[in-house]
Amino acid sequence: MTVKGFIFDLDGVIVDTASHHFAAWQILAEDLGVPFDEKDNELLKGVSRVDSLEFILNKGGLVLDSQTKLRLMEKKNAHYLSLSASIGVNDALPGIVEFIRELKSRGMQIALGSSSKNAHQILGQLELTDAFDAIVDGNRITLSKPDPEVFMLGARLMGLTPSECLVFEDAKAGVEAAINGGFQVVGVGNEIELSDADAIIDDFEKMNWERMQNLLSNS
Repeated sequence: MTVKGFIFDLDGVIVDTASHHFAAWQILAEDLGVPFDEKDNELLKGVSRVDSLEFILNKGGLVLDSQTKLRLMEKKNAHYLSLSASIGVNDALPGIVEFIRELKSRGMQIALGSSSKNAHQILGQLELTDAFDAIVDGNRITLSKPDPEVFMLGARLMGLTPSECLVFEDAKAGVEAAINGGFQVVGVGNEIELSDADAIIDDFEKMNWERMQNLLSNS
């Protein structure tokens, strides 16, 4: 495989904001009288804000008009932004910044492929915006993972085909999205949940391109 571009998910791959999302959705769900726990939250990994809200409403048997849904999503996002305001340059997950820098030094292209509508803000807080040749977030797509739209657009913006790109994902829906788009994908995290990935790593600590190549060739 000749890899020319890399597409990274944001939450759980570059930075851990999962706890902030969980807390924000839990606050909203409690306001609606809908129980929402960590198991529910796992099902929302990689899922858009709209579909996440629909999950909570369906769980509670609630039917709301579009304006109320919009207001609730804005409320959830305000909770999330408040909780994530403290994220800074030192909060990138271990090894990820070094790995991205190595890839850039080798002339590789880097893209972000995230359902988050706050991706630009979070990357700015991490001081990583300039590391990306393309940023595709929830503001630029209409379909949630496992639809491959987010990765297809990332590849297209880099001028590459899916077969020339490697995706990094920590969510089952994200791994499925990459596979659906014809990408090779490395799962980051849970070996059982991400078992469909071409290769799986615990994290990016001590990771470099040579090790990644070996991992993929042995998968």
